Amino acid sequence: MKQIVGIYQNKHMHWVGDGFPVYNLFSYDRLGQSISPFLLLDYAAPYRFEPTQAQHGVGSHPHRGFETVTIAYQGEVTHKDSTGGGGTIKAGDVQWMTAGGGILHQEFHSPEFAQQGGLFEMVQLWVNLPTHSKMTPAKYQAIESEQIQRIALDDQGSELRIIAGQYQETAGAATTFSPVNVWDGTLSAEQTHTFYVTEGHTTLFVLLSGEVTLNEQVIGAPSLVVLSREDIDFTVTATQNSKFLILTGQPLNEPIEGYGPFVMNNKAEIIDAINDFNNGKFGVMES
Repeated sequence: MKQIVGIYQNKHMHWVGDGFPVYNLFSYDRLGQSISPFLLLDYAAPYRFEPTQAQHGVGSHPHRGFETVTIAYQGEVTHKDSTGGGGTIKAGDVQWMTAGGGILHQEFHSPEFAQQGGLFEMVQLWVNLPTHSKMTPAKYQAIESEQIQRIALDDQGSELRIIAGQYQETAGAATTFSPVNVWDGTLSAEQTHTFYVTEGHTTLFVLLSGEVTLNEQVIGAPSLVVLSREDIDFTVTATQNSKFLILTGQPLNEPIEGYGPFVMNNKAEIIDAINDFNNGKFGVMES
């Protein structure tokens, strides 16, 4: 059975732009290679926005060297990028954006959500790209809720959505550049499930809401649990209705050099990214 290597919590919310009130549950600048190939996870816990005609979100900004994965639970975000990709992410949908060699994008509450108001809840995960793929052409995977396979974990309503990778015989909807699993789950109160993952993978259990006991350790939300790479299984019992993510991936074991929206392997590549951005090589946002 996998051992708990660390438990991390963050009770301090901060704003990304004026549309995303988030708790940062992990980042590579604190945890480094122990979370590779993952880089960062922000959780926008349920937050009520009043109806408005104003545009709330984040304006045009660049990325290079990794992928952003946005999972929508409540609310809607309209996205647009310099490759011509985009659309509206609705509750249950996932946006998997490969920044690769460079992209500009913007994210705002959809006009419909802004006008109606309501609860907003999302996760944004950053997944690192291996060295040989960091400069891959930018692309965009719009994954609608109906495309995501679901697995019932019990007869009490607990389930697992396979966003990327594979669970048992069920394949995820997203394509990835290195072996990665992203599973989005719920566990009903008083239910227990044992999960099996690939030995040697980094394994992260992210509790978004509720309370669970994991390997006899009580975990409250929101929390990150880092599990050992040895062994293949761990057991979760929900003491309350709980929502979580299970993230596993083959460690890249490559240098990480980050600067704001760029994550590369060394400082020279960061300087190149800044220069390329300043020289307009990330494309343009069409109005």
